[in-house]
Amino acid sequence: MNIENAQVQMRKGILEFCILHIISRGEIYASDMLDELTSARIMVVEGTLYPLLTRLKNAGLLDYKWVESTSGPPRKYYVLTELGRNSLEALNDTWLELAESVNAIIGKAGPHLKPVNGATPVMPPADPITPSSNA
Repeated sequence: MNIENAQVQMRKGILEFCILHIISRGEIYASDMLDELTSARIMVVEGTLYPLLTRLKNAGLLDYKWVESTSGPPRKYYVLTELGRNSLEALNDTWLELAESVNAIIGKAGPHLKPVNGATPVMPPADPITPSSNA
């Protein structure tokens, strides 16, 4: 098993979910998404983000609008569509189920297996995350 490849695939698998979640909070500029993903230690580069945003837009999950900028060219701000909000709700349900399942397995690891780098099992949020309706 190639550990680095497995780690990359795990991150890729949740990237769309994270992006939809970030956009669900309201209109957002792509560089702000990059900043948030980077600060959350989900390393993404522009060459990954922009094609993904285009794919999500083509799938009808998000839209964008141009906003004039006082410090340069207009900026493209992304928002979720109704389909995007519905998709995010479904992905959120899947995330909660998956996190619960993984935690059940990790919790049975026993004392012979120490958490790597002090890691602890991922716990799902106490309440399901509901996308904001102001997007």
